[in-house]
Amino acid sequence: MMDGFGNMGAFWGFGMILFWVVLTALIAWGVSASLAGRDSTVKASGGALDILKRRYAAGEITQAEFEQARKAIG
Repeated sequence: MMDGFGNMGAFWGFGMILFWVVLTALIAWGVSASLAGRDSTVKASGGALDILKRRYAAGEITQAEFEQARKAIG
C-alpha cells in the first residue's frame, strides 16, 4: 500500500544527494576563489624592489635611503 507521498521517497533520496553535491561544490568554489584572490593580490603588489621604487617616486624616501635599501635587497 502507498503512503501519502507515493513514489516521492526516491525523489527525496536523490534530492538529498543533489543538495550535498551542490553544497560541497559551492564550498570548494568559495575556497578556491578565496585562495586565487590572495595569490593575485600578492602578485599585483610586486616585489620588494617595485615597492621601493614606488615609495621613492612618491617622495616617501630620499635618494640616499633608496640606494641603501636597494643595496640591502640585492
